[in-house]
Amino acid sequence: MATIAAGTVGAAVGGVAAPVVVTSAVSAIGFTSTGIAAGSTAASMMSAAAIANGGGVAAGSTVAVLQSVGAVGLGALAWPVALGGAVVVGGICCAVAYNRYKQPATNNEPMCAV
Repeated sequence: MATIAAGTVGAAVGGVAAPVVVTSAVSAIGFTSTGIAAGSTAASMMSAAAIANGGGVAAGSTVAVLQSVGAVGLGALAWPVALGGAVVVGGICCAVAYNRYKQPATNNEPMCAV
């Protein structure tokens, strides 16, 4: 039971932390709230994207999306999506842990009464 509780708590913490971690990582490579940082990985990505597209960065491209994340964060939709994903992963981890560590039935009793 403690394994299930630990998995659930871990998934919830991960779901809440994920948007903050992603936004921080995007900022660290140079996609900041004030624009793309000169000399950064983001600047190299933007340069390559602009060359590949004839001088401009295509809307919806990786560079454009990362710049949006760097400028305003992940937005309101990211929190429920991240938390929902964490709940799913936590549920899977809990099911795996339960099936791996459950105690065998004794006296020929079924594991679950139906």
